[in-house]
Amino acid sequence: MSALAAPPVATDPRLAGDVLAHLEAQLVSARKLLHAVLAQTVAIRAQDVDGVVRQVATFQAELERRARLEEDRARLLARAGALLGMTPAAVTLSQLTTLMAPHDAQLAHARSAELQGLLAELQREHTCNQALMRQELAFLDHLLRLVGAGGMGPADAGAYTAGGIRPAHVPYTATARGALNLQA
Repeated sequence: MSALAAPPVATDPRLAGDVLAHLEAQLVSARKLLHAVLAQTVAIRAQDVDGVVRQVATFQAELERRARLEEDRARLLARAGALLGMTPAAVTLSQLTTLMAPHDAQLAHARSAELQGLLAELQREHTCNQALMRQELAFLDHLLRLVGAGGMGPADAGAYTAGGIRPAHVPYTATARGALNLQA
């Protein structure tokens, strides 16, 4: 063996199949998350509160599943790290695929690229939903401040509580906020 030859690497005949199956599970999960986020966008735009809540629940359930996928990922990296003689945190996809047949390595890279694209799209859509929700809540807050200010202190006007919107304790008087003065 020459001085430039790579040291022999131990093999794990199931590693390639496990990595490819894991990447496919990650893709399925990312698609479910994206579907939930896109459905949430529709619900937000339609001002369908129940629909938004349903999609948040779907999203949360899939995030819990993803936590298990991350545990599987950590185990795969530990296996690959042991074979490569490095810490799991140092293992890259390129290094991991050196332990695979060329066809499997190519498939792993393709699945990884698809996963990265899905996650980027998911992030963009989620960011848009956050902005839409902020707009909706700001508008709702504005309306509540206009109609709910009568008889309450400034700190209580339009306040949200665990049970919903805090009701006004006295009849609405628009002149309290100067929004409507019929006597002028």
